[in-house]
Amino acid sequence: GQERYRAITSAYYRGALGALLVYDVTKPTTFDNVQRWLKELRDHADANIVIMLIGNKTDLKHLRAVATEDAQSYAEKEGLSFIETSALEATNVEKAFQTILGEIYR
Repeated sequence: GQERYRAITSAYYRGALGALLVYDVTKPTTFDNVQRWLKELRDHADANIVIMLIGNKTDLKHLRAVATEDAQSYAEKEGLSFIETSALEATNVEKAFQTILGEIYR
């Protein structure tokens, strides 16, 4: 999601069946940027793409800055699946992939 890669990203959307929008629960700016990335996805990807919003780094409970409820309501409003994960602890990572693959298959 770094700005310097933004110009080449539209080529990656072609033919994509699913997308994972990942933000850091300890950094509100990453959650704020989800809206921009979602717009870009919807502008460049197939209309039927399955999109999942993922809040990562839930292991850093003491640093949490984005409430689960805020992300959940945003996901519902935008019609996205939602899950929170910890890549460090491997919490819900496999479940996230299984969920999006199941939705793509359906």
